[in-house]
Amino acid sequence: MNTFKSSIMKTKYHLLYIAALSIGLASCNKQLNTSPSDAVSEEIILKNIGNLNTISEGAWASFMDDFYGGTFGNPGFKTIALVSDAMGSDVAVNPNKYSYNPVYSFNQLHDKTTSRVNAIWNQLYKIINNQNIILANVDKVEGDAGLKRVAKGQALAQRANIYLTIASFYQFSYLKDPNAKTAPIYTEPTTDKTEGKPRATLNELYTQILKDLGDAIPLLDGYQRTAKYKIDTNVVFGLQARAYLNTGKWDEAATAASKALKYYPLMTQADYTQGFNDVRNSEWIWGHSEIPSQSDGSYSFHFLDVSSASSYYYSFSADPFFMLLFNDGDIRKSLFSWDGRSGRQGFLQYKKFRFRDDQTADLVLMRSAEAHLIKAEGLARADKKAEAVQALNDLRNARGATPADPAISKDDLIKEILIERRKELWGEGFSLSDIIRNQQAVSRKPYVDADKKPIVVTAITPDGTPIQVPSKSHTSTKFIDGSDYVPNSPYYLFAIPLAEEQNNPNLYK
Repeated sequence: MNTFKSSIMKTKYHLLYIAALSIGLASCNKQLNTSPSDAVSEEIILKNIGNLNTISEGAWASFMDDFYGGTFGNPGFKTIALVSDAMGSDVAVNPNKYSYNPVYSFNQLHDKTTSRVNAIWNQLYKIINNQNIILANVDKVEGDAGLKRVAKGQALAQRANIYLTIASFYQFSYLKDPNAKTAPIYTEPTTDKTEGKPRATLNELYTQILKDLGDAIPLLDGYQRTAKYKIDTNVVFGLQARAYLNTGKWDEAATAASKALKYYPLMTQADYTQGFNDVRNSEWIWGHSEIPSQSDGSYSFHFLDVSSASSYYYSFSADPFFMLLFNDGDIRKSLFSWDGRSGRQGFLQYKKFRFRDDQTADLVLMRSAEAHLIKAEGLARADKKAEAVQALNDLRNARGATPADPAISKDDLIKEILIERRKELWGEGFSLSDIIRNQQAVSRKPYVDADKKPIVVTAITPDGTPIQVPSKSHTSTKFIDGSDYVPNSPYYLFAIPLAEEQNNPNLYK
């Protein structure tokens, strides 16, 4: 019999508990020695609900604030969002800046030998295993029944969130082939004796996701969270809405989205210009706070923030054709400007994301704006056009954008909703996953005039002087092999690492 010794699960079971607990304690006390040790027994670590919650808190801190693979290019869970947007249509990555040009040019995520592929996979399954540890022990430990119920509900929801991430990036659309193989499902803690599992189908993966979310709702019913990173029923409804949308359950997607957004009014136009860095924003359903002493996740803003003097890389510029999607009067259009600074002249800044003065920034994971768009799309695809138009216009009116005409056709309405997703969710990680979900192709074209020369634009220097400069846009307009962008390309999918293939003999059975 083959023994499972995956690179992400070969650690001894008791050391996993201790490491998880150490991470949790370290998140509260940076001075603590966090090295795993046999000095602490499983019996002590798994004694009560307080210790299990410490594992949960530590897993969350690792999830959001560890540099995956030990590199500044992978700032926690936001790494996947950065990858998704860099591989899409509307971000033009500066080729001279650190880390994301290989992703942007489709030269990395399909390659099973690269460090980023390995780092993302390892972290996703590490978080799954931490949730499985909690779920395997929560009913056994001492402590208040209500606290145990909440811990169980949150672990189920977080496990579903990770499997939903895997389903979104490691295989083509569920609507293309629900029986396509994706990645293994583990619902129990793993040890060095665990037999490696084969890849599950998308149908099996979404069945697990929706079961976990359905089971989490009654466990979290009545729970009042104390911080927005903690999962409550509103977050679960939002995750359900995403899963239902991915699987073509249109009515269910709209219903879940309506529940998710209920208590989170759309932000004011003034708030939209404040930098997307404050978890207290009225429409943030789920987000993670950052402070100077624990802010590795904020590092994602070094790529997204293209205007602050303290930003290191400012590499995620906008495609000029993306700017043309916005009408005058839309508050989002006011965030565009052509960069006039030396070394950056001609790139289009989209100043949606900005560091706070202390070089930290809270991290958004779910907003009611997304829920409005899921609701609109679900209703439109379910032939409830009038309701869908209203849902779309609720968002457009809040942004000062031109509302959709109630007489619009169903097909044109769906196109408008998908464009609105691009406009509203830029930089939040939905670009590639939407391209995969809707079986579309990446669209990038040069911003040039009739003579195929870069269009000259008016940029602003640091002292406020307008200057005329040639525009800069996409430097990658084909796949790495020189072929054109097409729907359902294998270049869009995240690869399973070579190390996983080598250590799990059952993976492709």
